[in-house]
Amino acid sequence: MTGPDAATATPSLAGPAAPADPPAEGAEDSRHGLGSSLPRTDAEAKTKGVFPYAADLWAEGLLWAAVLRSPHPHARILSLDTAAAAAMPGVHAVVTHADVPGETTHGRRGTADRPVFAHDVVRFHGEPIAAVAADHPDTARLAAAAIAVEYEVLPPVTDPEKAFSADPLHPDGNLIRHIPLRHGDPDAVGDIVVEGLYRVGRQDPAPVGAEAGLAVPRQDGGVELYLASTDPHADRDTAAACLALEPDRVKVVVTGVPGAMGDREDAGFGLPLGLLALRTGCPVKLVATREESFLGHAHRHPALLRYRHHADGEGRLVKVEAQLLLDAGAYADTSSDALAAAVAFAAGPYVVPNVFVEGWAVRTNNPPSGHVRGEGAMQVCSAYEGQMDKLAARLGLDPAELRMRNVMATGDPLPTGQTVTCPAPVGELLKAVRDAELPPLPSADDEEEWLLPGGLEGSGEPGAVRRGVGYALGMVHMLGAEGHDEVSTATVKVLGGSATVICAAVETGQGFTTLARQIVQEVLGVEDVTVSAADTDQPPAGPSARGRHTWVSGGAVERAAKMVRTQLLQPLAAKFGMSVELLSIADGKITSYDGVLSTTVAEALDGKELWATAQCRPHPTEPLDENGQGDAFVGLAFAAIRAVVDVDIELGTVRVVEMAVAQDVGRQLNPAQVAARIEAGVTQGVGMALMEDLRAPRGVIKRPSLTGYALPTALDAPRVRIVALLEERDVVAPFGAKAVSAIPVVVSPAAVASAVRAATGRPVGRLPIRPQAAVARPTGA
Repeated sequence: MTGPDAATATPSLAGPAAPADPPAEGAEDSRHGLGSSLPRTDAEAKTKGVFPYAADLWAEGLLWAAVLRSPHPHARILSLDTAAAAAMPGVHAVVTHADVPGETTHGRRGTADRPVFAHDVVRFHGEPIAAVAADHPDTARLAAAAIAVEYEVLPPVTDPEKAFSADPLHPDGNLIRHIPLRHGDPDAVGDIVVEGLYRVGRQDPAPVGAEAGLAVPRQDGGVELYLASTDPHADRDTAAACLALEPDRVKVVVTGVPGAMGDREDAGFGLPLGLLALRTGCPVKLVATREESFLGHAHRHPALLRYRHHADGEGRLVKVEAQLLLDAGAYADTSSDALAAAVAFAAGPYVVPNVFVEGWAVRTNNPPSGHVRGEGAMQVCSAYEGQMDKLAARLGLDPAELRMRNVMATGDPLPTGQTVTCPAPVGELLKAVRDAELPPLPSADDEEEWLLPGGLEGSGEPGAVRRGVGYALGMVHMLGAEGHDEVSTATVKVLGGSATVICAAVETGQGFTTLARQIVQEVLGVEDVTVSAADTDQPPAGPSARGRHTWVSGGAVERAAKMVRTQLLQPLAAKFGMSVELLSIADGKITSYDGVLSTTVAEALDGKELWATAQCRPHPTEPLDENGQGDAFVGLAFAAIRAVVDVDIELGTVRVVEMAVAQDVGRQLNPAQVAARIEAGVTQGVGMALMEDLRAPRGVIKRPSLTGYALPTALDAPRVRIVALLEERDVVAPFGAKAVSAIPVVVSPAAVASAVRAATGRPVGRLPIRPQAAVARPTGA
């Protein structure tokens, strides 16, 4: 067990306390390679404000785009007249569904059900209907507003439970996927039975920068798209199909990604740009407003979750029954994947001999849902941990002790029948947070307002504040699932004393470019390493999600670097009559085991360029069958979090005092980045627990802005204390490392809810937690 206790005596208004070891990101570190806290490659440019984002791009003869979006969540389009817009001075083109030359729909994971532009029917508030290119952004917006659309407004279907009986909203029907899971004896019954109904709201990724892009026509009739894409090859193929072009005539160049909490954007964002660029023969740029960003991109799936837990008299789980309903919004997107994760992890990281789950994902006229960190797993974690709290209360057991009696370990089966072969130190994680020292209570005379729930402007009284301690355990899968081919390709070149990595893995903030540098430094001993910008001229690397680039792209870089290492060392080994294994590289020097050979990498290269290309492809998975059974996942990661909260039981306000985290990381490849990613994930999860809820009454997004949608600020960010990082390496993963970003997002909302239950005695079945759910009478009242 590694990772020192980073606690400090007094919480800081500045937010999470920095870990004492490793050094904070950006600090001087004399080491290089894996295990060192090498500063991020883009840190200086972002700090100085010179990092290139799509919104900063410019081209000669630039036109500006604007998109007309539906004001209704559900309506029939009776007529569409673009004449007035096209006639406006400065307008160069107006395009609609009729102008799309190729495939008129697109989608992810093989479900191409979303139109480039709505026609006949609009299915959600903000759906694109037409796009305009003009010589000024204001002209483009005015022209879009001048497009005349006659609607027949239809009643929206916004309750996912009513989607089963409602008229079809889409030619493919309202049901996207149904997964029944059957594991064990359906007649098994426990001595203690608890039931619960849980709801999870709609969380928006709320990226720092709104979507932006630039399309530039090419002389060969193709187009180049400059986008903050997280999966450039998928976006290229989608654009090529919709624009009726061969894939090699569409190039996607990845710009700086200003925030990505899942898939950065819907692939359809670049399609109007490409269409307008081809139509006008000019570069076309679009910078979305914050309102357009909220309307257009995908959100976390709202969920309705019904549970029944059975346990014996000693608190050991006997059976878990659940019904899970995910609201996909108007189109499928990644809802099938999210549902598979929700069903598979519905019982949590616990040993349960009998599990029976029914899971559905349905279409509605609500805003679109898609991939957001920990999709599926986060929703069910909040529910099964609520059930564990209920069981503990019924049995009179400490909530941590009840969990400890049921934790999963390596070798145990999932409810899908798949055996957990990776390290699963769930019990050790729970013990670490349970035994960690609790933060001190405020002294009797400490009445600083910021210490009270409600913050600086709060009106609470210290006498109404109750402290609660809660626990949560969770799990996520890494990489894709159910048969998705997770492959990445990388090339490593070495010339002189420097190296170059070519890989289409997109840096979204997860630190891949820094990791790639560290890998090459470790294998080749070359300090000067450059990672080329990602575009579709390179071989595919797949999407930036679920920590897959650490595994597959990092694995591809390592294999390519090792191939170059062999090319470099073989001539020297042959010359001195020894095997390559007897030579080592460190700090730019090559030495033999006996010290006879000592030279530099640059001298050994002798002006030659060495290079190699390699792929990494994890072992295959399989789809879940008709009973929800199958080896669907490549790897799993686990975490335990203890939340300490103060609740004003009269006002219902909640302050998160501390989040103590123990996480299964496999191996720390960059300790500073690991700590930063955990802190960020916990903060995002606390936002889901207490404030983030994109409300859409009757399908219309309410207040789509950063003032209307509450996000945690530096004053809301909890003190995050990393009490343990377990480094039991996963032998099938390159370097033995596990993804670290998603699992804190999954577990922290459930931990906060558990702590609020402990403070108030209220059931707390909804996320985010509303003030009325945290109001209780003082003890003895």
